[in-house]
Amino acid sequence: MTFSFDNSYARDLPGSYLRLEPAVAPAPQLRALNLFLAKDLGLDLDVLREGAAGWFSGAVVPDGADPIALAYAGHQFGGFSPQLGDGRAHLLGEVLDRSGARRDIQLKGSGRTPFSRGGDGKAALGPMLREYLISESMAALGIPTTRALAVVTTGEHILRDQGLLPAAVLARVAASHIRVGTFQFFAARGETDKLRALMDYTIARHYPQAAQAETPALALFDAVAARQARLIAQWMGVGFIHGVMNTDNMALSGETIDYGPCAFMEGYDPATVFSSIDRQGRYAYGNQPLILGWNLARLAEALLPFFDADPDRAVDLANARLEAIAPAYQAAWVEVMRAKLGLAGAQAEDATLAEDFLKAIQGVDWTTAFRRLAGAVTVDAGVVGDAAALRAWLPRWRARLRPDAKTALLAANPAVIPRNHLVEAALAAATAGDMAPFEALLAAVRDPFGDTTGREGFSLPAPQGFGDYVTFCGT
Repeated sequence: MTFSFDNSYARDLPGSYLRLEPAVAPAPQLRALNLFLAKDLGLDLDVLREGAAGWFSGAVVPDGADPIALAYAGHQFGGFSPQLGDGRAHLLGEVLDRSGARRDIQLKGSGRTPFSRGGDGKAALGPMLREYLISESMAALGIPTTRALAVVTTGEHILRDQGLLPAAVLARVAASHIRVGTFQFFAARGETDKLRALMDYTIARHYPQAAQAETPALALFDAVAARQARLIAQWMGVGFIHGVMNTDNMALSGETIDYGPCAFMEGYDPATVFSSIDRQGRYAYGNQPLILGWNLARLAEALLPFFDADPDRAVDLANARLEAIAPAYQAAWVEVMRAKLGLAGAQAEDATLAEDFLKAIQGVDWTTAFRRLAGAVTVDAGVVGDAAALRAWLPRWRARLRPDAKTALLAANPAVIPRNHLVEAALAAATAGDMAPFEALLAAVRDPFGDTTGREGFSLPAPQGFGDYVTFCGT
């Protein structure tokens, strides 16, 4: 037996989902299987290999699974939709991993649901492989993330702007799929009892210490805000741009979720946007910390009834916490920058030191600029950017370095990220039937801090002529 499913979400939160089975894939074929993750989940690898194509395509519902489509609402680019939900996903159930942690297994691209809003419920192979690749990169970089267990083609073709494409299903593993939008769903409907049940379930699953607090709702909010501040600071540290930071894409577990039009920034510019649908730059690289606060404000609105019985007092408590988000994020960001700069201890001027470096590398490849600092610990060599600004900055930086600075810098700054031109080439080849470029890139991003000797091509920015990069949601 491979899976020992529990289905606590379905059992404990009636009214938060619809029970239905995924669409049956006519000719499933396994394209990618994450054996590293499978081992963490304690799955039988031989049995998994044999059954993966059926289980993770929708062709076969595993024993013990109870497929459901989750309900949630959300602010999408600032506009509120009171009912969104899983329009192309089915939560099979939950398993306990080797450490005893509860993990969701969800299919994405597994067919229409009542939440589909006119969509076909399917996904193309390229976007599913993108999520697999980028989420594995994030995991290797030490950034909390959902992960892909498998990608299976279904034997169908679906119509997208690029023409007919092979359809695929992604099996996603997450600490949970509870989103800010899940709370908004019940708040918008005035279903306070169900909202309380969701809050209690979230606390029990993710923040059990909050249950002992004088006001558990406040403790839950504080814990979520702290995790999200650290998460976004980590995104900023590696130049990651989520691309669609809607409230239904912010997980209360603190994991990165829903890799759609995401990408890694190359030339440093806070205004960088890749998503084809983010025409106003709402979710640009430099705006992500602001959206952190905006999304958490929406969570606070949903939780207001549980902050205090007095509505005015509840609002005051919420506002006090919202005012603390920016300083909390700034502290988390400075901590990330201290590591990336190899600094010893903590000093008040560290934020200015980091900001001055960023001013000096405007337009320079983000990943390369930080990685090359390891070669500049004692000599002015290799660092790229504004030469005059760097000459003034380097002595200040060296005065703050830890004794093992070079080793620390190489351990904190990746040499390899999923370079956009390589991602596109790998996905195009996979769509055409050749998985080799994808597998090579996947192996490279799983070792982001290692020596690049023999794999230099994975560490270089896009060649001239690659052009402006645009990403798409894939729906």
